[in-house]
Amino acid sequence: MRTHDSAVILFARDPVLGKVKTRLFPFLSEETILQLYTCFLHDSLDKIRQVKNADLFVGVAPSNQSGFFTAIQDAGMRLFAQEGKDLGDKMRRAIHDRFVEGYKRAVIIGSDSPSLPVSYIEQALSSDKDMVLGPSTDGGYYLIGMREKVVEIFDGVAWGTERVLAETYERLVKNGAALETLPVWYDIDSPEDLKFFQTHLQLIEQSGLGKVGETGKFLNKILRNR
Repeated sequence: MRTHDSAVILFARDPVLGKVKTRLFPFLSEETILQLYTCFLHDSLDKIRQVKNADLFVGVAPSNQSGFFTAIQDAGMRLFAQEGKDLGDKMRRAIHDRFVEGYKRAVIIGSDSPSLPVSYIEQALSSDKDMVLGPSTDGGYYLIGMREKVVEIFDGVAWGTERVLAETYERLVKNGAALETLPVWYDIDSPEDLKFFQTHLQLIEQSGLGKVGETGKFLNKILRNR
């Protein structure tokens, strides 16, 4: 049941051993990586719960085999399996389905940025532009949002490369869509990202801008002697 005009969608992978955050191996064991990613998910779910005036969705890939996401449907979130030939197709379908359901705005975030400020998501939802992008430091984006219609920018993008953001901009220009850009943020993929992330979380908490969450507590334990 739709209760708001806006939809926030968290794209996440099913937390299965050896299938998540594989670039962190062998810096961390597969068991530790799985625990860490589960912390990412808990903090990301907690983050979207803080968004006001929006219905919440979780798109899981490839399916809820682990059962981790079963409980969220009882917490007022809708769960669906990501469908499509690549990431772009999956995002397009997720946004299109929300518009078919009557939503006026749809925003997708990933689960690789658990420190992302809630205010960035809310800014995307309040935008009057056709499209909102949150650029990430790796050449991609941590957030994509659209208003009232799907902006056709997904085909032909080299997903998983540092060209994602640049190629998306090129398609926006050709499409003539109005764009709002959010502040730059970051994903956590590599061991170097993880070490920066730990320091950043500590600074965020020390400055009173937020809490380290489950991820920060776990990082402090596993990186203590590294």
